[in-house]
Amino acid sequence: MGGPPRRRAEAEKKGSSSSGNSSGPSREATERSLTKSIPRLDGNRDPLGASTRSEHAVEYSRPQDLKNISEALGYAGWCVARGLEIPGELPRRPGKLNSVGKPVSVTLNTFNVDKFPTQLVYQYDVSWGSGTDATKRVLVKKIWHSKAVKAALGEPENLWIYDGNKLAWSGKKLPRDEFRIEVDLDAEEAQDRAAQGLPPRGARNPDKNKHKLFVKFTRKLDFSSLQSFLNAQASYSTECIDTINFLDHLMREGPSLQYTQIKKSFFQRGEQRFDLGGGVEAFKGVFSSLRPCLNDKLEKGLTVNVDVANGTFWRAQELGRALTQSFNLSAPQFAARFQREQSDWRNSPLKKDLRRFKRVGVSATHVTPHTQYTIEEFTDKDVNQATFTDKDSNTITLREYFYKKYNITLMTGVPVVKMTKKIRQKPVYLPIDVLKIDPNQRYNTKLNDKQTSEMIKFAVTLPQARWAAVMHGVHLLGWQKDRFLNHYGLKINPVPAKVKGTLLPPPKSCFGAKSRQAVVDTKDLLQGRWRLDGRVFALPNTDRPIRGWGVCVIQGRGSVSPDVARKFAQEFVKIYTAHGGVISSHPTHGTTPWIGPGNLADGGEMVNKAYQQTGNRYQQRPTLMFFIVNDRNVEIYRRIKKSMDIRFGIVSQVIQSKHAQTASAQYISNVCMKVNAKLGGATNVAVSQVIPKLNPKAASTPTMVVGADVSHPAPGAGSGEAASFAAITVSNDATFTRYWAEVQTNGHRVEMVTTSNIEEHFGHMAKNWMQRLGKGQPPKRVIYIRDGVSEGQYAAVLNEEVRDMKTVFAKLGCKTSPDFCVMIAGKRHHIRFFPDQGDRNKNPLPGTLVETGCTHPHEFDFYLCSHVAIKGTARPIHYQCILNENGSWQAAEIQQFLFEHSYQYIRSTTPVSLHPAVYYAHLAADRARAHVSDSPVSSGKKEAQGQDARSSTGSSSRLIEVAPLQPMLANTGIRETMWYI
Repeated sequence: MGGPPRRRAEAEKKGSSSSGNSSGPSREATERSLTKSIPRLDGNRDPLGASTRSEHAVEYSRPQDLKNISEALGYAGWCVARGLEIPGELPRRPGKLNSVGKPVSVTLNTFNVDKFPTQLVYQYDVSWGSGTDATKRVLVKKIWHSKAVKAALGEPENLWIYDGNKLAWSGKKLPRDEFRIEVDLDAEEAQDRAAQGLPPRGARNPDKNKHKLFVKFTRKLDFSSLQSFLNAQASYSTECIDTINFLDHLMREGPSLQYTQIKKSFFQRGEQRFDLGGGVEAFKGVFSSLRPCLNDKLEKGLTVNVDVANGTFWRAQELGRALTQSFNLSAPQFAARFQREQSDWRNSPLKKDLRRFKRVGVSATHVTPHTQYTIEEFTDKDVNQATFTDKDSNTITLREYFYKKYNITLMTGVPVVKMTKKIRQKPVYLPIDVLKIDPNQRYNTKLNDKQTSEMIKFAVTLPQARWAAVMHGVHLLGWQKDRFLNHYGLKINPVPAKVKGTLLPPPKSCFGAKSRQAVVDTKDLLQGRWRLDGRVFALPNTDRPIRGWGVCVIQGRGSVSPDVARKFAQEFVKIYTAHGGVISSHPTHGTTPWIGPGNLADGGEMVNKAYQQTGNRYQQRPTLMFFIVNDRNVEIYRRIKKSMDIRFGIVSQVIQSKHAQTASAQYISNVCMKVNAKLGGATNVAVSQVIPKLNPKAASTPTMVVGADVSHPAPGAGSGEAASFAAITVSNDATFTRYWAEVQTNGHRVEMVTTSNIEEHFGHMAKNWMQRLGKGQPPKRVIYIRDGVSEGQYAAVLNEEVRDMKTVFAKLGCKTSPDFCVMIAGKRHHIRFFPDQGDRNKNPLPGTLVETGCTHPHEFDFYLCSHVAIKGTARPIHYQCILNENGSWQAAEIQQFLFEHSYQYIRSTTPVSLHPAVYYAHLAADRARAHVSDSPVSSGKKEAQGQDARSSTGSSSRLIEVAPLQPMLANTGIRETMWYI
């Protein structure tokens, strides 16, 4: 990508040691952190050390090989790939599909494989001579597609498949098991130019572009093993993985020669592009992925998932223009900022922000033909300060050199760019003025708020438009005309799968008895939206009434007047009490709060003043504080939350001035739901009509629901944002409406929740559960819903997280451990439902369950759409059960349980897509970012960095230490509230 392969390959730095993409040493080195976060598996590396890997583990040339087919492997496949024993307790697919509810017809964006190869395929290892840098992917592919290699391999009669790295496949076995091919790329280019009547290029090193390629036969691929696995006649084996890996590369070989490929997606060059701003653009492509499945005919086979891919790319333009667009500055403003930060460049925020340009390919336009380079970094010198020694041994500045040599006057006051390429073992430095960003380069950095908003507009499409795009993608892939598929005998049906799904019945959604209508109409539940007016909360804040409260109005542009704040407070009191909320009347002030101004210039003292004045008014600690802010400023929001949570231990509610100004009843009702939840209440309760019939003992069986998620810093995040956050939630009532939540840093990009976090934070909540709900006893059942893990991490969830939770119960004195049911909730997939009868936008109705057409042939997984999509096409949640001890949960009971709880998400009057336990973990992790050590503190000043962060990227092998979060104020009860809502 980004230019002619030869020049791009020549421009890359040999060895690419600075790319930061090497796998690095063991996890113990890369994931070191403080005592709060011990080293754990991140899922991208083998969970076993080299010395403990089974001899039967699949050896692939790079971890990405297995990651590319992760959806096809399933839990059992990953165990086999890593040399682990397949767990005997791995839940199998139920013998019968869910029959509870109404049958519905759903078209899926999956396409059955009608036929896969039956003939033997021969796998070869590919290696390179010492003069070839095999890390340069473009160079490697150019050599592979050279005339010399094609002739030696017998092409085009015998079509080869190459993975671009170290594996190749052939339908015919070569006469010799091992041979060498010599390639002279310069000689081949000279022949091509002569055939076109073009003169030869200038003098070159005659040996520079000569390469040696070694091809060695390693194994035969017999597809009978895959067929036996699909027929349940044999378990998953390394032979199955070999064949699926081959089929995956076979399916992508043809499109990769026509389109720009990014992982499993292909983007057609010349497609219409959408400007996201900041020098970034988006355009649509097609995603495709092959996997085993239980198909729409209830047969076990293979299917191909095809979907729309939305890619973000750097706009091809002058680097200087890209810089000004990226920072939203004019050229003089950018220069001024550089000059301000130049003296302390190592710690400069600008240097950190410029990291987004690292590894971007650029062309130097001052020479013909243009020479291509890759950006390493921006230096602390401009063209007047950057010097080198010329051929006459004179020291000359970069600006003088370009004027004398090329008659180009360079702009001063902006950084010089260092490239990855070296000439005569010395780095190459070039001015911004002569560089242009090459086309078709993926933008890997997190989008800013404006770009995200634009991307949503671009990406969100209604089902009808999305389906048209899917079928356009099928046309682009061109399976029927693909010469590689036809050569090997892989036949994919272009007609989509149509399956019989199930529309699960909704629960009864119950509000307080004093409501005008205590039970929501079934038709409203099916449509996924109901009204709150006239209804009383199922559980008001009786145990935590509002006794003293205040409203702090942040001053500045757009702030509201005291009268507007007073009116908003009056409306809040009226609507909250109408919903059953409890506000104690003060002898002097009644239910009127303290209302006063807040000055941002005071820093954290602004919050302290509001707190103190409210407390003085009521002569007691306030119960609740409102803050009316002027916009959605994250720093201000976190400053407020940090002070309230950590310094004062009081729940708070932040609202925008525009909403206080209008004071609409619907908005205030939404605020009331949040306030009531923070003060110990619950909006509504979902009462099951189905589960008591499926399992009459369910209601009397003590059950705990646990949710967990680990979130990571965005790509390119600086050292101060290096922490991963682990959030754990635990249900704290019999109806599973309220949840405790605990959050802590979890090392740097460590995916598994650490042992110390589980012991301290889950342990605290488990102890509370036993004291308050279990009467000193543990639950009989625990359903653990884990979000954010890939198939390759399932084993670690059981072997580490569940193990540690069981240890917690043992340390709490439990003689027997609860029966664990572990469900993995996945959102990052490309399966979509297109029902015959859906909602007004043709999206599936809440409760649409699909168990065939896209699910694993043997393991217990399903796709469930619980919500109504507000915009675009609904994305179902993929649930996979990886543990169900003692069969404590029936399949239909699990499915109904997960669906019904989406109707009691505590801060909305709609069902949500994900089980609330996990949704709350997301909310808590995001809220807890206000508790990091380097956030603004109560004095209004920045704390010292609490970590020794020596790396800014998750892929680096350099050491990073992550400090724990600051704790919320003890003995105030805030830790036991739903503070994160």
